[in-house]
Amino acid sequence: MTFSLIAKDRDGSIGLIVASKFFACGSVVPFVSDKVAVASQAFCNPVWGTEGRARMMAGETAEAVLNDLVARDEGRAIRQAHLMDLHGGFAAHTGPDCVDWAGHLIRDDHSVAGNMLAGAEVLEATSQAYANGTDLPFAARLLTAMQAGEAAGGDKRGRQAAGLVIHCGQAHPWLDLRADDHADPLGELARLWDVAQERYVHFAKGMPSAERFSGFPTRDEIDADIARAEAKRKAAGRPSRSHAVEFE
Repeated sequence: MTFSLIAKDRDGSIGLIVASKFFACGSVVPFVSDKVAVASQAFCNPVWGTEGRARMMAGETAEAVLNDLVARDEGRAIRQAHLMDLHGGFAAHTGPDCVDWAGHLIRDDHSVAGNMLAGAEVLEATSQAYANGTDLPFAARLLTAMQAGEAAGGDKRGRQAAGLVIHCGQAHPWLDLRADDHADPLGELARLWDVAQERYVHFAKGMPSAERFSGFPTRDEIDADIARAEAKRKAAGRPSRSHAVEFE
């Protein structure tokens, strides 16, 4: 009932994006950290996500972890998952009783998996668009890839929810966006990404990290970046896509 993409960017960032005709898929499918990722879907088992993430962070390979999870789970036939480990290795499982069309594919720097899809072309289109998107920022590249998969048929039941999580070398996410119940969830994620570039991404630059515990100790640099971004947007004639309401 879902399709998803896991990828590792050239700078080491880890991203997972998912779309589905299933409420709040962005809350139940992704399990991401600064170095590994798990997408647990179909009749998802969240323990595959939590345990798989922890074990890969401890050094186990995606293949070894997934083989063990599949062997232990009596519901393996209706599960689907794909994983990326510390070394950028991928593994995937599509149970034989997942609803057609269901399957997965693995490439050097990303994996895609889905079930209840229009067909194999959904995964192929998603993968090809990701491979072709090297000139895009990572978030936009993930979004563009999933939109290509949706254009190829996507979830054959329709659209409802989507989620995007990116970690940039920290245990906490750099970006975590969700559309839980929307007529065009991937379009809504794209709108949220546009809004994030107005203020959020500049704020995130100054956010504390494990290496820089205090982050930016003042807001001066953040405010200057936001002002430059706003001036650039207005000069280009692009209106804000935010739904925010400001009070006097």
